[in-house]
Amino acid sequence: MKLTIVGRKVYLRDNFKDLVKKKLSRFDRIFDEDADANVTVTLERNRQTVEITIKQRGMYYRTEATDFEMNDALDQAISKMGRQIRKNKTRLAKEIHSAALDQYIQDYVYTTEPDEEPEYDVVRTKKFFVKPLSVEEAILQMNMLDHQFYMFRNEESSEINVVYKRKDGTYGLLEPDEE
Repeated sequence: MKLTIVGRKVYLRDNFKDLVKKKLSRFDRIFDEDADANVTVTLERNRQTVEITIKQRGMYYRTEATDFEMNDALDQAISKMGRQIRKNKTRLAKEIHSAALDQYIQDYVYTTEPDEEPEYDVVRTKKFFVKPLSVEEAILQMNMLDHQFYMFRNEESSEINVVYKRKDGTYGLLEPDEE
């Protein structure tokens, strides 16, 4: 696993970096060597936030923990990551070792006439891997990332779909219309 450790507004000592490497090494048996692990430590108002993101073959696993001490926040984040992986072990094993990858999103260019519609400023564009998933797997991935929505390619229809979390705690699915 390739490891990147970043400190924002805080100096990270070598013993902390060694501790991060040691604690993340327990996930080496789960993730391949091509996995990228990013650990970001941020100091805000005397509270340390440790964010761990592991990316492998288009799948993202993310945890975050905040505490007064950097080491305690790291322990909490590692525990959260372990719980997520244990909870979803069978699905993660199937996803991690699946060979159905290397699909990309096609860019669509929409043109509008200046008099008809106002212009919208796109301040950020993000490109990412879209792989075939079932609706349940997409909801699992969305929850693991702690996002409100998740875009994926439906393995049944091969169409781009979006799952989202509703205000009442249930989930919704957006599918393209066939017309």
